[in-house]
Amino acid sequence: MTVESTAARKPRRSGAKRSTSARDTKKQPAGQTELVQLLTPEGERVEHPEYAIDPTPEELRGLYRDMVLTRRFDAEATTLQRQGELGLWASLLGQEAAQIGSGRALNDADYVFPTYREHGVAWCRGVDPTNLLGMFRGVNHGGWDPNSNNFHLYTIVIGSQTLHATGYAMGVAKDGADAAVLAYFGDGASSQGDVAESFTFSAVYNAPVVFFCQNNQWAISEPTEKQTRVPLYQRAQGFGFPGVRVDGNDVLACLAVTKAALERARTGQGPMLIEAFTYRMGAHTTSDDPTRYRSPEEQELWETKDPILRLRTLLTREGLADDAYFAELERESDALAKRVRDAVRAMPDPEDMAMFEHIYADGHALVDEERARFAEYQASFVTAEEGI
Repeated sequence: MTVESTAARKPRRSGAKRSTSARDTKKQPAGQTELVQLLTPEGERVEHPEYAIDPTPEELRGLYRDMVLTRRFDAEATTLQRQGELGLWASLLGQEAAQIGSGRALNDADYVFPTYREHGVAWCRGVDPTNLLGMFRGVNHGGWDPNSNNFHLYTIVIGSQTLHATGYAMGVAKDGADAAVLAYFGDGASSQGDVAESFTFSAVYNAPVVFFCQNNQWAISEPTEKQTRVPLYQRAQGFGFPGVRVDGNDVLACLAVTKAALERARTGQGPMLIEAFTYRMGAHTTSDDPTRYRSPEEQELWETKDPILRLRTLLTREGLADDAYFAELERESDALAKRVRDAVRAMPDPEDMAMFEHIYADGHALVDEERARFAEYQASFVTAEEGI
């Protein structure tokens, strides 16, 4: 499979469509890059010489269910933010295949370092969806115990989690553990120095870490061509480890490539970079207006590559799922949405002093001073009310 290179090209507008159908398997012309694809936008299975996967009908239905429920949860969270129940939300709309495919490739012992958009990966790791919302509602610092699911807390600082992942992976290697680390970041984060430092250390120390870049084409409002002069996956070559570009809207390809990369890391062959070539269908966050920097034609083009639609087409064509299955999944989606709404509105407000807890293991003089001043400030309101 081939796709137009992001290197040194103008921002995409209408008329830029290029076929990625099963017949498009010729050697790629100059200026184009290989794209690992196992399921075309038309819902047709294709083969790849290096990455193969043969999921059962049950597994295919499971991947479809994961994507549908993740999208419904994401849509409900966006609605809750619009209703004032959340302060902010970062939608994953359009990136379900990249996250579910890579998330289902993990073993229980593997460890994940996410950004702030990996709701689908959290689902695969068994994190309750309602636990993702506490931070965005402003009632906790994270909402789950990272060690319970080997899924680190969301990281808001762009790119810093790749350093955490690399250090953790170096520790895994020293311990001799049969595990790998998976670090997520976006195309915009690839311009951060933290990411370059992570690549350097992981290569030199042969750390068992897989870097998973979700290239959704837009770093907020900056297109990819303003981030790099070469396709992102090719950057790995300069650091001494392999990189591969996968169709990020193809859940089967994402599963196959990530599974192979993780196994490679576990067996001592070092790091690998996966660039999931996908598209952010929604806004960067609910505070963003994407209509100010990208065209409707571009979004309409990517809607034809919808990751959920293409798998549903395969399931229907092959007779692997019927109307009753889809109807039951819709009911399950409705129940999940209701559970999310009820859970968010029932979240208790945190204690006033909770923000000062769990910052330093042994305490800190400055934090202690800030806590005392805030306590005095809060007490002033009580005194004022008592005097009325």
